[in-house]
Amino acid sequence: MKKGILILAGVFALTFMSCKDNAAEKVKEENVADAADRDAKNTDFPVMNFSETEHDFGTINEGDVVEHTFTFTNTGKAPLVIVNAKGSCGCTVPEWTKEPVAPGATGSMLVKFNSNGKPNAQNKQVTITANTEAGKEILKIKAMVTPKAKPVSGTPVSE
Repeated sequence: MKKGILILAGVFALTFMSCKDNAAEKVKEENVADAADRDAKNTDFPVMNFSETEHDFGTINEGDVVEHTFTFTNTGKAPLVIVNAKGSCGCTVPEWTKEPVAPGATGSMLVKFNSNGKPNAQNKQVTITANTEAGKEILKIKAMVTPKAKPVSGTPVSE
């Protein structure tokens, strides 16, 4: 009991001591204005132009692993760099072009969906973090997953 109180007191002390500086007070107004001017002048962003942003796998069986390749073109004026891509759950796994995509060039994003343990209607998304003006792009997939047949309990097994 004493150890618990001591640990709790230590956590409170660290919390109060680590939060005494206000970071907003350290920001210089002239730096904020300079950054705003710089960003307003920079219109040379890459643009991810997808041939499609949604894909329907239709009806699949639970346990199937399906995949679809989304293709995109960089229609902007700067090289496109995909920093990260993440599925909305562990069952949706993206794989993407790691090298910068030059203006006018194409790239691809492979999205795999594992339907194991995911019966019925499924709607998933992949969030892409890139150096586009918005910073994030979204792809969507969906499927109707036919559940696995469940064994009927209480039925005697024939010998």
